[in-house]
Amino acid sequence: MNLARALGSIGGLTLASRVLALVRDTLQASYVGAGFASDAFLVAFRLPNMFRALFAEGAFSAAFIPLFNRKVAEGGGTAAGIDFAERALALLFPVLLVFTALLLAAAYPLTWALSGGFDRQHPTAEQFAFAVMLSRFTIPYLLLISLVSLLGGILNSLHRFWVNAAAPILLNVAMVAALVFFHGTDPYATARAQALSVTAGGALQLAWLWWACRRAGVSLKLRPPRIDDDVKQMLKLIVPAATGAGAAQINLAISSALAGGLLSAGSISAIYYADRLNQLPLGLIGIGLGTILLPVVSRMLSEGRDAEAMDMQNRGLELALFLTLPATAAFVFAAEPIVRGLFQHGAFDAGDTQRAALALAAFSIGLPSYVLVKVLTPGFYARADTRTPVRLALYSVAINLVGNLILIPTLAHWNIGQIGPPLATALASSINVASLYLVLARRGHFALDPQVKRRVPRLALAAAAMGAALLAVTPLVDPFLTGALVIRIAALAALVGSGVAIYALACVATGAYRPADIKSLLRRRATK
Repeated sequence: MNLARALGSIGGLTLASRVLALVRDTLQASYVGAGFASDAFLVAFRLPNMFRALFAEGAFSAAFIPLFNRKVAEGGGTAAGIDFAERALALLFPVLLVFTALLLAAAYPLTWALSGGFDRQHPTAEQFAFAVMLSRFTIPYLLLISLVSLLGGILNSLHRFWVNAAAPILLNVAMVAALVFFHGTDPYATARAQALSVTAGGALQLAWLWWACRRAGVSLKLRPPRIDDDVKQMLKLIVPAATGAGAAQINLAISSALAGGLLSAGSISAIYYADRLNQLPLGLIGIGLGTILLPVVSRMLSEGRDAEAMDMQNRGLELALFLTLPATAAFVFAAEPIVRGLFQHGAFDAGDTQRAALALAAFSIGLPSYVLVKVLTPGFYARADTRTPVRLALYSVAINLVGNLILIPTLAHWNIGQIGPPLATALASSINVASLYLVLARRGHFALDPQVKRRVPRLALAAAAMGAALLAVTPLVDPFLTGALVIRIAALAALVGSGVAIYALACVATGAYRPADIKSLLRRRATK
């Protein structure tokens, strides 16, 4: 399997999804703004987003995919894997029904916990009831996306990565359609339509994955639930994996709750818009690499090909930094023009741009760490070790909490309290990825090879050169970032294009990559 090409396939579809997400966020900024209605929807949207990362993109995949691949590798073939998947579904489905019902009943305390009660915004009883209602609209998405994760795990194990990667497009299609066709002059009505569209998008994703599985010859039957040895092992792996894989989401939830309780109206929205931009490279690179590496590395280890598994992870780390470092430089040195060009129009004003840009620059400091967590954790999950990542993730959550409690009130004195949560999250993630690497290295499961050691400093230097170039280019394009849509798009394209060109030239000048290296990367294949 070719890692770069597989990432390109997933990345292309993820890019389409993220572009639609940016369209969605741009429309939301214009129609809803950054006030209480926006904050209420984003708190309601936080729960399914967090659960998706904890379960769909994290815990279930981490537990299910290695076991599925082990069943296939032990000689039973795909049929043995499908049998295991049906046993997993038999237990998963009724548990999810009960869990969803409990969350719907607990929507009030959940909303309060995720928002800090909106204390600084002093919501009326009607406003808080509105926020609780939005949470109830989005909670059924949790059931749908969990079933999607099961079907997606099967398809990823069969190396049909693109099908699962295309599913988030449908969620964004549903949410964009809600904004386009059901927006109004009342931001509260628009936020209500957005919340309803989340669950509608989840239903579309489930239908797509079910159809794709049928096309692949996989037809799961619902059996009576039975907890056998294989299911017990999966359950033992899921709980710790949930916390380990979702550390970043837990950190962000803590940040949002503290921001809602300690900062002024619009702070949650500023952090949200910054995080959405920060999530663009994370989704394209980190989640894509994690999606590929987990089934591939687990299959290699199941077949005793340990050296190839380590080489695959080295190439994943190298590719991650090659693509992530320039994104970090762009968000640090050109955060404000990027936010202005994308969001500053309609109800989103210049003050909102400044708040979101500062939060984006703070978030992006930890961007390489967010991505590398996705590259390193498959090294644990593929060996059926979900306990170590959760232990390290809990340290990360504690560091984030302490960082928020210190930074938010301290920075609020300078009216920049909204950068406290992103800074704390970046620090916690950096410590988390360093811990993951050290544990893998100490166990002999991962070691940086000479090629990575040679390239990483050169890539960092090339990214710094790109950042300096963006500082010089920004004044030239800034006057065009608040004009008509076509002009703003052209100005952003010029800004991004110049940065990419400078980075490419700097990579060649520093010796980080040569044209021949790029060709080799695209041609590289691991033995199947």
